[in-house]
Amino acid sequence: MGRSRRTLPEELLLLALDPTTGTTAQPQSLDLGLAGAQLVELALAGRIAPDGDRIAVVVPRPTGDPTLDCALELLRRRGAPVRAVHWIGGPRLGLRQTYLSHLERCGMVHAVAGQMCGVLPTTRYQATDTAISREIRTRLDSAIRTGVPPDPRTAALAALAHAVGLGKHLYPGNEGRSSRSRLRDLIRHDPMGGLVAHAVMDVQNGAAAPPRRAAPAPAPAPAGRGGGRPVAESATRMPVPQRRGAMARAVAH
Repeated sequence: MGRSRRTLPEELLLLALDPTTGTTAQPQSLDLGLAGAQLVELALAGRIAPDGDRIAVVVPRPTGDPTLDCALELLRRRGAPVRAVHWIGGPRLGLRQTYLSHLERCGMVHAVAGQMCGVLPTTRYQATDTAISREIRTRLDSAIRTGVPPDPRTAALAALAHAVGLGKHLYPGNEGRSSRSRLRDLIRHDPMGGLVAHAVMDVQNGAAAPPRRAAPAPAPAPAGRGGGRPVAESATRMPVPQRRGAMARAVAH
């Protein structure tokens, strides 16, 4: 996969990046969206394919993108198709920061160091080429306003943007309500994007946890000669009369 085309995770992150504050909108759900965007990008590259509600690796050959190839290798190691909701809901610590650093290395953003309350160090990210962000946004706006079915990449981007809650960031207020509604409707134009977007929303609604196995019942203790009492217990305890006699003798001495 050459670098002439931006990947879906990169585009989703650039959409979420606020040009004024240098922060990302919906940071909690954005990590889930980035994991889902990786799946869609790998599907567009022909490396994985949907298998019902599961994801199967069909071509394990690397794409040339290190971050995508890491995800592809993890999927390959599963050895069997994995449910999209379980994959997206798995540990994804630092995925947003990984992609921010990746965009910085590619020259799409630059980091701006600062402080919060004059003490805590912070890092904000500004786009180095606003034309890239405008082009991504124009594609999305065109798909929403023209009603023409978008290409699979744009449809998947719209589905993911809706799934992570970017609608109110991109189209705020009452005037943006119809655009947010059409953004949601674009989810039907790409099967893989729709599968992943629904999985992202299911994770946010708490549907990602695999069923718990029942805890095994504790093994019964071996029965001793003292009426079913464990051997260790019956061997260390004397009958009540014997204990009283032993205590009397000890006091007498």
